[in-house]
Amino acid sequence: MTGGKRRWRSWAAEGWVCLPFLAAVLLASGPAADLQPGSARTLDAAGYLMVTAAALALGLRRRPGIALAANTAFVAGYLAAGYPFGPVMLTVPMAVYGVADRFPLPRAAFAAAADFGVLIVGVFAKRVRDAASVPAGSGHYPMSRDAVVWGAIIAVALAAGALTRARRQAAAGVHTEQARRVASEERLRMAQDLHDSVGHGLAAIAMQAGVALHVLDHDPEEARQSMKAVRATSREALENLRAQLDWLRDAGGAPAVRAPAPGLDELDRLTERVRAGGVTVHTDIAPDVAGLPADVDAVAYRILQESLTNVLRHAGAVPVRIRIRRDGGALLLEVTNACAAVPSAPPGNGLGIRGLRSRAEVIGGTLAAGPSPDGGFGVRARLPLAGDRP
Repeated sequence: MTGGKRRWRSWAAEGWVCLPFLAAVLLASGPAADLQPGSARTLDAAGYLMVTAAALALGLRRRPGIALAANTAFVAGYLAAGYPFGPVMLTVPMAVYGVADRFPLPRAAFAAAADFGVLIVGVFAKRVRDAASVPAGSGHYPMSRDAVVWGAIIAVALAAGALTRARRQAAAGVHTEQARRVASEERLRMAQDLHDSVGHGLAAIAMQAGVALHVLDHDPEEARQSMKAVRATSREALENLRAQLDWLRDAGGAPAVRAPAPGLDELDRLTERVRAGGVTVHTDIAPDVAGLPADVDAVAYRILQESLTNVLRHAGAVPVRIRIRRDGGALLLEVTNACAAVPSAPPGNGLGIRGLRSRAEVIGGTLAAGPSPDGGFGVRARLPLAGDRP
């Protein structure tokens, strides 16, 4: 019973298209026959049975080849029997359209040609029967005209179905390409996150370990504190890496829940790690910097993190100043140090300063990096909070 209900629902969802044609053949076939007194056979119960079957065949949308074959057989048989033309002829182009909508064009064209051939045979048989049943000289349309008219009708139906199929395939291709692009952008973003978090951790560890080695002989306590900082930083870097890998791993078909992206509320921990590496960090944060949009908060943190990482890698133990404030509808970030130059990542790898600039541009912001007026090096970013956002 359940299977029967399922099949009925499936047919109702796919086969409703035949209902308008069914209504047309049942309601209009009789009046159409009355207008054709020269037909060899009047419309009777057998004729109604054939036109009904021809219309119901259109309900087999999931099997368009069978639908076309059944429709062609009933229509051609109806005509060959000498019944008058009527609304049943409208089912022919619909059946051809269904084949062209589902099948590749060569296969659909072959099916449409076969349909045309069988249909013309039925029309020819009808013309012969009509000619034998009416007085000579009454006149009928010549077969050449029938062939041209129905050839054109079937060709238009074939072209319409093929066009619908091509548009659907094009739309599916666009959707697939969009999904591929989104996945590619997500992989790039994850690579940037790994670069920023793990790269910063390794740079901080290297700096902290260097401090420990430098003071090991004359200040063992400071060396111990530096090594504790190394341990804490390495643990945090490993946790970040594990969280990224867990998110990528598919456990039982469902991806792991991803931890929220860090924001400016993590700035104190970030500067503490950098200070443990021997770098003096001064922060100047305006009191109204709060309640930022999540994407702006995350991008701002990553910009500060990568800027401080570049200082650890390239500038050594030089003082760094961080300034954060609002400017109208934007958040302004500025990171400056006393080193004359802090090189960005090599061109072409998409990380370093170039990666930071792309992060800012994703949310409609801008980022500039270069020498400061006082001789140091600075990174300046402007991130919109609202309004002109992509």
